Amino acid sequence: MDQFVGLDVSQEMTHLCVIGSDGKLVWQGKCLSTPEDIAGNIRSKAPDVLRIGLESGPLSTWHWHALKAMGLPVLCLDSRHAQATMSGQVNKTDKNDAYGLAQIVKAGWYREAGVKSLDSHAVRSMLGARAQLVGMRVEVTNQIRGILKTFGVVLSRRMGEPFERLVDEACDNSDPMLNQTVRSMLCVHSCLKEQIRQLDRQLMSRARGSAVCRQLMAIPGVGVLTALAFVTAVDDPSKFAKSRSVGAYFGLTPRCYQSGEIDRNRGISKCGDGLVRTYLFEAAGTLLTRVEKWSALKAWGLRIAKRSGLKKAKIAVARKLAVVMHRMWVDGVSFRWSAAEAEAVA
Repeated sequence: MDQFVGLDVSQEMTHLCVIGSDGKLVWQGKCLSTPEDIAGNIRSKAPDVLRIGLESGPLSTWHWHALKAMGLPVLCLDSRHAQATMSGQVNKTDKNDAYGLAQIVKAGWYREAGVKSLDSHAVRSMLGARAQLVGMRVEVTNQIRGILKTFGVVLSRRMGEPFERLVDEACDNSDPMLNQTVRSMLCVHSCLKEQIRQLDRQLMSRARGSAVCRQLMAIPGVGVLTALAFVTAVDDPSKFAKSRSVGAYFGLTPRCYQSGEIDRNRGISKCGDGLVRTYLFEAAGTLLTRVEKWSALKAWGLRIAKRSGLKKAKIAVARKLAVVMHRMWVDGVSFRWSAAEAEAVA
């Protein structure tokens, strides 16, 4: 008899539930949240397992890859979809959640969440760390400026002048306690700046070694960060049947609310990877305002800006960039600057 397993994974313990093809309970228990312990229990309690379901979460990537490597038929279920399915249960417990997941994979009424490769997760972690450090550097910079303004010292914004030199000049004749305070924060600022520089070198080296990233960086406005973030977020371009779906995947399409006579659009959905969405928005702004060479994409975006404003134009161009990048990746073609060039290729 076919068997189905539900895993409710927590940081220390994992609850397991095994049911048969008739939907009846076969075994319930718990074990340590390690792939080896989970696999051992599944093989002993469910030797004829057909599907294993676990929700997407912080540990799901590790468990999914490890259990797949052991030859187990594990599925990563979309957590929102799974929770909506199990919301009718009276008592929410880990044991009941495992039982509900087992019933979901048995019925086949689930939405499988795509699990990216560990290599993509490693690059994505570096991108996220860099973004965090940049935010910390901005916060420290603003804190230094705010402290000095309290004492009437306003830092100038001389073009090309390092921030550290401006602070040194401002603190030369200041109060000793103020000088110590500012220089302590300046030390943190310099350390953050150096770590960001090292991460930039690593990311640039990674982008240069990737043929897909080099191909996408030929698009005006798309740089190292945008290309790497897009490639690692998509991971497998074949999972999108249509390129236009990529814009919705990154939350760049309008949210709609419709009920009876009410039909409203409420701005973009902001679903998916926020960092990729930010980089695409910045790339769109660069294309519209800083890239001098004209292209069909830029002309299209400027027409929208003239009609609806620059912000909406950036969002529209960001969505179009996501579609174009995916299509280039799938077809292996170069960026086409003009509509005539696209027609010639077609």
